[in-house]
This record gives sequence, C-alpha cells and structure tokens, in this order.
Amino acid sequence: MKILFQSADADAQESMDMLAAHLPQARFQLWPQGKDEAHDVAVCWKPPADFFRGRQFKAIFNMGAGVDALLLDPELPAETPIYRLEDAGMAAQMEEYASWAALTYLRNFNVYARQQKQAQWNQLEPRARESFPVGVMGLGLLGQRVARYLSGLGFTVRGWNRSERRIEGVQCYAGEAALGEFLAGTQMLVCLLPLTPATRGVLNRQLLSQLPKGAALVSIGRGLHLVQEDLIALLDAGHLAGATLDVLPQEPLPPDNPLWHHPLVTVTPHISAQTLLSESMRQIGGKIAAFARGEPVSGLIDRSKGY
Repeated sequence: MKILFQSADADAQESMDMLAAHLPQARFQLWPQGKDEAHDVAVCWKPPADFFRGRQFKAIFNMGAGVDALLLDPELPAETPIYRLEDAGMAAQMEEYASWAALTYLRNFNVYARQQKQAQWNQLEPRARESFPVGVMGLGLLGQRVARYLSGLGFTVRGWNRSERRIEGVQCYAGEAALGEFLAGTQMLVCLLPLTPATRGVLNRQLLSQLPKGAALVSIGRGLHLVQEDLIALLDAGHLAGATLDVLPQEPLPPDNPLWHHPLVTVTPHISAQTLLSESMRQIGGKIAAFARGEPVSGLIDRSKGY
C-alpha cells in the first residue's frame, strides 16, 4: 500500500515516522515528495489547495476530528470515503476543561478573581451543584463524554442534539422543536457542535437570549459558531454572566480584539483538547490496517451532514 502523508504542522516528518511504525508493510511519501505519483491512501491535515488536484485515493484519513475545512476543498474527490480522528486523548481533556468551567461559574471563582483586582472582600451565597443545570449542545463522541463526566460530578446535566440520544444520567432533547426548552433550563451552555453550514453563527443573539438571565457560555467546539458582537451585547446588557471561549472566529485572536479585555470573558488559546500525537498515529494506523483488510472502519464522514 502506498500512502501519501501531508501535514501543515512543523512535525510532519515525526508524525509520518510514528504512523509508519504501525504500518511496516506500507510505503510512505511525505508531501510534496511523490506529488506526481499514484497512491492508495491519503493521510492529511489542513492540506494545501493543490493536494487533491487530479488525484484519486481509495480512502482519505483526516488527522483531526473536525472536517469542515476539508469538505470545503473544491478539489476533494467526490466519492472517496473520508475517515476522521476519534478522541485520541481529547475526550479526557474536554472533560477537564468543561468541569473547570462549570466549577468556576458554580463557585463564582470568576467573580472572586475580578474582586481581587479591586481589593474587594465580598463573600457570595454558595450554590448546590444540582441547582446549577449544565447544558451540553452537541452530543457526538466528545459531547457525550463531557455530559457523562459532569453528571458524575453531581451536576444536573441536560443535552441537546439534532437527532435523538439516550445517555444515562442526562436529560436529552432532540431537534429544533426542543431547543428552546433545553436552553431555558440551562445555567451554563457548553457548545460542542460540529461546524456545518447550519451551525455557523449558531451562538448568536437569538439563541443565547433564550438562556436564563445570569447564564454562562462555554464554547469549545468551533470558533465560527460564535457571533462575537451578539455575545458582547448580551454580556454588557447583563443577560449573560460570563463566557469562557477556547475557540474563536479568528485564531490567533488579534491583540486588539475586545474579547481579550472584557471583564466577563475568559479566553484560552484553543487548548481545551489538544491532539496527542502518539495516540493519533496509533489510531490512524489501526484504521488504515482495517481498511486494507476490508474490515469496517469507524469515523466515516457523512458528507451530507458535514461530519
């Protein structure tokens, strides 16, 4: 099997060597070497505009969970199956990030941090976890893990998904008709939706206004979900009490962006779930080996859904 390997990251050679160790019978070429040759499989991450031009593969393996940018490539072969990375150590990190945010808002640690800057000693009324419902929007692999984890910590957890899900310990809602009820009972909204044409700009005034007054937003899905101006307006109006943003519409976030200095906003540099290289290459190697044997491969993209 001939594999064309491409990565926009600086450690492309190291990544390819790691993957090759799991597939000793395969022949690898690192893009742009071999760009004019035929290959059976492509393994790629943020490929350049000419990567797919005039080429056909039996399968494409994306070195990440998100495929929104890949599906926008006009040169992408129309019928080739695309497999995405699943978890690869990211779910545990997402659980940690979401629980940190939930505890921060539950215990008012964000308020106390602001008070410290003003030398204020003011104790706020404590709240019970069960009285602080957390809503997870998007119940894919990562969303389900986050919902279960928060439930295990004693939070009341609600989940919303386009299609029906059943998760023990989580009150699940499905479809547009149930979205309003889901939002109205959510004190902290965790967005883990995929990015599709339907979800681009979904975190807007119309949706966020349906959260109860004093609710908080935690955005750890895709940056283009957020309409920044709408969020700031709702924060300034006092409808939302805070926002924790790990993914932004523009990354890196420009130094003059008002989100950096807004008193109710916490910004982190897209670190809620960082890909673990060794685990990622092990997983992709297993997928390619299964594909070569003609076995079912998990992580197959449904192009009609965009994920």
